Amino acid sequence: MKPRDPQQPPTPEEEPLANEGRRRFLVNSALVGTAGVAGAATGIGTLSRSPSAEAARHEAADIHVPPGQLDDYYGFWSSGQTGEVRVLGVPSMREFARIPVFNRESATGWGQTNESLAVMGESAKFQNGDLHHVHMSYTDGKYDGRYLFVHDKLNTRIARIRVDIMRCDKMVTIPNAHAIHGLRLQKVPRTGYVFGNGEMIVPLPNDGRHLDAPEHYWSVFTAVDGDTMEVAWQVWVDGNLDNTNADYSGRFAASTCYNSERGVTLSEKMRPERDWVVVFDIPRIEEAVRLGNYVTFGDNEVPVVDGRGENPFTRYIPIPRSPHGMNATPDGKYLIAGGKLSPTCSVIDTRMLPDLFDDRIGLRDVVVAEPELGLGPLHSTFDGRGNAYTTLFIDSQVVKWNVEDAIRHYQGEDVNYIRQKLDVHYQPGHINASLAETSEADGKWLMVLSKFSKDRFLPVGPLHAENDQLIDISGEEMVLLHDGPAFAEPHDCIICRPDQVNTIQVFDRNDPWWEGARRMAAEDGVTLETDNTVIRDGNKVRVYMTAVAPEYGMDHFRVKQGDEVTVVVTNLDRIEDLSHGFAIINYGISMEVNPQQTSSVTFVADKPGVYWYYCTWFCHALHMEMAGRMLVEA
Repeated sequence: MKPRDPQQPPTPEEEPLANEGRRRFLVNSALVGTAGVAGAATGIGTLSRSPSAEAARHEAADIHVPPGQLDDYYGFWSSGQTGEVRVLGVPSMREFARIPVFNRESATGWGQTNESLAVMGESAKFQNGDLHHVHMSYTDGKYDGRYLFVHDKLNTRIARIRVDIMRCDKMVTIPNAHAIHGLRLQKVPRTGYVFGNGEMIVPLPNDGRHLDAPEHYWSVFTAVDGDTMEVAWQVWVDGNLDNTNADYSGRFAASTCYNSERGVTLSEKMRPERDWVVVFDIPRIEEAVRLGNYVTFGDNEVPVVDGRGENPFTRYIPIPRSPHGMNATPDGKYLIAGGKLSPTCSVIDTRMLPDLFDDRIGLRDVVVAEPELGLGPLHSTFDGRGNAYTTLFIDSQVVKWNVEDAIRHYQGEDVNYIRQKLDVHYQPGHINASLAETSEADGKWLMVLSKFSKDRFLPVGPLHAENDQLIDISGEEMVLLHDGPAFAEPHDCIICRPDQVNTIQVFDRNDPWWEGARRMAAEDGVTLETDNTVIRDGNKVRVYMTAVAPEYGMDHFRVKQGDEVTVVVTNLDRIEDLSHGFAIINYGISMEVNPQQTSSVTFVADKPGVYWYYCTWFCHALHMEMAGRMLVEA
């Protein structure tokens, strides 16, 4: 047989062999990084093929959404190092919008407008972020569409997004913690708390006194009030907290925890044979805070409850070393921790946690199953029919398994709990099914977020996109339907119904979004909706103007070189989808102004001359003519 040209894609007959070769390469390369860690697990996880491509075409659900029709679900994607949230339709995988949060974004002016800077507060000095997870607020275990909550691992922040306008409205920097990694929300009775894991261990307080003394390094678990976005309390813990989740009773939260010996080098972190799931008893912590049984660190007043060692607030459940994901089953019965370096997941029965905290049972008694799934189990999701779907990072597979059967097997019954293994491309991390993080999991769509794409897309240079793969799980067999490139490293997503997302199309003029501009206008005696005027206060100039397609309320304004200029623009159009923008040429100024919205920006007029401003969002047949002049006197 003539050798295949390696520069050419494989033929349909060669594709299975080509995929198998790539899979072997990925497995071997991953095992190099975990040599001596995975150990005997290398034989776990026999390949189980999905139905043939021809069968899949006939059996799988249709992902095509015709022009003019709407998707069945919203998907909210984190974005990793780009610091934003992305809004997609499922199953079409069309991208609708990007919500800037921890990044500076030129289309909307996020990170430049006065409104966005007020949200970001002192952390506006950071123009980047690492947004790992996105989660929607709950009422009674179901998505309620009020808010999305996200976090920044890079700069230790948690932020809130108003779902009605798809804009971030609150942001808080978390004291005492060092890199917020896992983020989850209280589900019952509603999202009161937003829980964030401090991943990296540092001295408390981190003020330079113990730079070279790792025995003083710790991490903290943080609860933020989801309504006020203020830090409510923290718990001082052992080890590096990874991912977290909350149960469906409202009483407990749990976090995977690695580096139980608190090492600062790789070899030190790998010493213990076991690490932990740390469980937090929320009412007990609240009571300690109410009674004043806490400490504070540094110049902040956040109450920190000591959850190290033997204490009434936490329990450290031993599980295999370096666990990762933490996921709650939709029926509220179990929390499942991904093994990462073990071929197993650990299933914790949440109904036994009250007895654990009352010391009526042992720490390991709450572990009711540890099914062997394959190499590198990271995260799990659920279909609402009793099945879990877990990513196998090293095997480049998703494994479908039955939770109750895994428990029966752990109890000694001869039962096969694995239903199917499906190749994904390549090395998957997070995974989520439609509504799977709520009590309403419906088992229709599965999204797998793979860390590598390699040969799945046209090459674009050394930095490859990742690969989000859509899988139909409505039948007995998983069927892979769609590849979707994603930049840069999205990490996670959630999928919810359209009725759980209620956006406005035209702003209410009483919206608090531009409260700062409203207050400033009142002090100047200006009515935002009617006045087009310039107010001078020494070298501070405030320019108020309206916008109605296709013109601004002012065709020019005059300032002096060195003036601090604030431009306030109010869009008086009431028509859905008729947004304006305001941009000043060669001044780097650009912002959005949606229907009935007010936006403002402040800058220094440091260059004399004539500088045109114009509308950046196409709004009218005479859109190109919608412009004016800023005249800067030398």
